[in-house]
Amino acid sequence: MSRLFTVDDVRNCLEGIIPAGLATCGADGMPNITYVSQLIYVDPDHVALSFQFFNKTRENILVNPHATVLMVDHLTVERFRMRLRYLRTETSGPLFERMKAKLAGIAAHDGMTGVFRLLGADVYRVLDIEPVPGRQLPPVALGPALLPALRRSTDALSACRSLETLFDTLAACLDRHFGIEHQMLFLADAEAGKLVLVGSQGYPVVGAGAEIPFGAGVIGIAAREGVPIRIMFAAAEYAYSRAIRDKASADGLMDHLETAIPLPGLAEPASQMAIPVFGCTGLLAVLYVESGQDCRFGYDLEDALVALAAQFGLALQAHRAHAAAEEEEEARASQPPNGTPAATAPAGPPLRVRHYPRDHSIFLGDDYLIKGVAGAILWLLLQDTTRAGRGEFSNRALRLDPRLHLPDLGDNLEARLILLQRRLVDRAAPLAIEKTGRGRFRLRLDRSVELREEADGSA
Repeated sequence: MSRLFTVDDVRNCLEGIIPAGLATCGADGMPNITYVSQLIYVDPDHVALSFQFFNKTRENILVNPHATVLMVDHLTVERFRMRLRYLRTETSGPLFERMKAKLAGIAAHDGMTGVFRLLGADVYRVLDIEPVPGRQLPPVALGPALLPALRRSTDALSACRSLETLFDTLAACLDRHFGIEHQMLFLADAEAGKLVLVGSQGYPVVGAGAEIPFGAGVIGIAAREGVPIRIMFAAAEYAYSRAIRDKASADGLMDHLETAIPLPGLAEPASQMAIPVFGCTGLLAVLYVESGQDCRFGYDLEDALVALAAQFGLALQAHRAHAAAEEEEEARASQPPNGTPAATAPAGPPLRVRHYPRDHSIFLGDDYLIKGVAGAILWLLLQDTTRAGRGEFSNRALRLDPRLHLPDLGDNLEARLILLQRRLVDRAAPLAIEKTGRGRFRLRLDRSVELREEADGSA
């Protein structure tokens, strides 16, 4: 009995590296064969084909929903014949966005940027798949073995005892076990509709505090649609620097870009993948990886990173819950550290620190530092350290401070402190956040500061 193949068995054929041949038949019985730009995996029983032009293929499918695809595995040159039945066309949503991003990379690789424009994602049910006899190459192992890499990574994440260690361990595992050198981790701020960079690896600077709106580029689309977005070839319109500028221009926010923290990253990434991280409360983060090599990230690696992101999401929520429990325990065990004297600031000319209340932007001298939740926290710390002489703070007291009227602060306080700490290091600022105990920290000042709150409320 011959083996029955599933879509999972032939996913290498769906990468778009070797175009697939699509055969359809018109109402008059006349066959038509054409090449398709991409054939994409939907699930074990369905695939999607790109609808770009209202041509003979489209006309045939609408009157006769059956089609046959001849496809080739680009690694082994093994060929397969797949019989399909057309079900529907999607013109928006996760599947459409995945296909649109992938098509942009294929078009750029083939010199067809501006020519390929996705009109819809045609979804087909797979009726059967059969191999086509012929010579083939032996299978080739590309990159590390993914199951061992996934197991080692999940074990490492389970051993983390702090949120900062969790972030650093995820980055180290991607590098060490998966061979992914360039990566970024963004925390989600769903209410503001944006992602905030909390850590990166493989770049000269961390870029902590950089922001990406939902829907901008590969990263923003993954957040908005809640699905992985993967591109195999360089696609200029999906480069995040251009995507953010285009989004800001469309929203009338170009002035904001002049004070935005620049994203780290490759100037021209050839392969990109963004993986959303979920918890029981919704989207928590987005993991982004990139490479200067074409076709660096395949379906199997995508599966592995989706599984790793799920484990990371569970660990992230567990650490937040544990931190909250520790704060309550610390509050019962001791008094708040309000009376601890502040360290004496060094002599010399003061550093002028400006605060803009509208978005809590902070400037050190004339240099933009950070804004939002992290900016509000830093301004409060500076005020209490310099004006009230407070030398130590607790996470719990900060969380309950009535001066911080900011949404979603409770769940993200520890992560925001990590972000702020890394941003200060990234900028080589003359101030730093230092841990002094469990759930406690201080603001270290290497220069005296002059605080100025700008009344106009705009940077």
